[in-house]
Amino acid sequence: MPEHLLEMLSELLTPNIAALLPDLGTALSQTGLMLALGLAAAVLLGGPLGIWLFLLGPGQPLQRPWLHGLVGWLVNTVRSFPFIILLVALAPVTRVVAGSSIGPVAAAVPLSFAAIAYFARLVEQNLREVPRGVVEAAQAMGASDLQIVLRVLLVEARSGLVLALTVLAISFLSYSAVAGVVGGGGIGDLAIRYGYYRFQTDVMVFTVALLVLLVQLLQFTGNTVARRLDKR
Repeated sequence: MPEHLLEMLSELLTPNIAALLPDLGTALSQTGLMLALGLAAAVLLGGPLGIWLFLLGPGQPLQRPWLHGLVGWLVNTVRSFPFIILLVALAPVTRVVAGSSIGPVAAAVPLSFAAIAYFARLVEQNLREVPRGVVEAAQAMGASDLQIVLRVLLVEARSGLVLALTVLAISFLSYSAVAGVVGGGGIGDLAIRYGYYRFQTDVMVFTVALLVLLVQLLQFTGNTVARRLDKR
């Protein structure tokens, strides 16, 4: 943050919070990095996985009941892990991928695993809500399976997919705060190190208020984009 801005904020805040301001920018960037990596993995890997899961379902072009059940079971298994347990369980994988088990990049590894599974299921659910008649009309016009996915299913479900991604982002904002407990950095790390360990209640309230503000911003942005994409 610019020095003059820090000085202005320091005059308005308690001494504990004012002393925290130099680290606040770093914490926000670390939280942003964890969210960006987790959401990127969700979109790039969880999105196609959700589409595949949908296409393997009953009555769909790639219908494979046994494979659909297996993939669904794997997705649900990952989703069933509390994030703090997943964080610890994937520590060996994290060290291989990120070269370390601490820091925002390391925390983004288990965050990405969880995000892929969550978003895959959300994508599948949103695609199921597309009216069957729209798909049948596209099939009657000779559209291929790929064209139906890209030009019908994803287009019709785009508003819901944006809202699903918004819900995921808000959920994983809290997960990123949990990652601070085990050295992941970010806003959660500030809350634990300063607010909890040092019994600075004002710092704890400040970090919670900051997280609330970020959630409101994410929800407002997601609602705005989804409303503009919704052509119904």
